[in-house]
Order: sequence, then C-alpha cells, then structure tokens
Amino acid sequence: MPTFDVSSELDMQEVRNAVDQAAREIHSRYDFKNTGSEVALGEGVITLRSSNEDRLAAARQVLEEKLVRRKVSLKGVTYGPVADAAGGTVRQEAALAAGISADKARELNKFIKNLGMKGVSSQTQGGQLRVSGKKRDMLQEVIAALKEADFAIPLQFGNFRD
Repeated sequence: MPTFDVSSELDMQEVRNAVDQAAREIHSRYDFKNTGSEVALGEGVITLRSSNEDRLAAARQVLEEKLVRRKVSLKGVTYGPVADAAGGTVRQEAALAAGISADKARELNKFIKNLGMKGVSSQTQGGQLRVSGKKRDMLQEVIAALKEADFAIPLQFGNFRD
C-alpha cells in the first residue's frame, strides 16, 4: 500500500543562521544603540531582551524578517508573554516547534478521517503521522487537503512510497 509521513520540524541550522543575522543587525542598528537589546538561541527556545517593550517588538520584527528570508515557517515559533527582567529590562521567549504533539496528531487524524476517502487511514508514530491508502492519487488528494487547511504548525510531507 502507498504511504507517506507527515511531520513538523524546523531546520535548526537555518534558525541558528537567522538568529545570528538578527543579533548582528540589532547590534549595529542605530535605533538599538544603548537599549541593551539582544537575541539569543537556546535549546529549543529563542530569547529576546531589551530595555522596553517597544524595542522588544522591534527586535521581534527583525528576527521574524530574518526567519522568513531563510524560509523558516513562523508557524513553528510560539511567543510567550513579555516578562520583566533584571535591571528594568523586559524579556520574551519564543518556543520552537519540534514534532507533532498528541493533540495536533488527533486533530490531523480526525481531519483525514472527515475527508471521507475510502481506503485512506492514518496513525500516529511518535512525532509523526503515517498516512496509508489504496491508491497513490488518494494520498495526493490528502496532501493537497492538508496543505489547504491551517493547523498552526508547519507541515512537511516525506517518505512517499508506492
């Protein structure tokens, strides 16, 4: 039976490059002088710091521009609340998506089932979803339907086998 996998991953090398470019731009731009603004990449999280919320929003915009330019989906970045930090500064963390959560997997399974295609089934395998069907054309229709729907996570389709 033909199958394919649905996954949700970010290219961490591109994320690292985008964060480095954003940090360089923030360091050199005149409107960020003496604001203490910085962007740092941690383990699965990007941390933004600045002297006030306006500069933090500007730093976030610079980061998003660099991510988009590097073709990293903004759906894979979830921003947390703006929090006060030491020395009268503000901080915000952005979590990076890795894998499909159990709730999203259920939502995707339900969506595929509601398409009403006979012979198409899906099952969760770790952080991925395996979709199998009787015909290759049916699986291509499922891929097209998944691309049209918005699940608030970046989706990649791979491992297509006949």
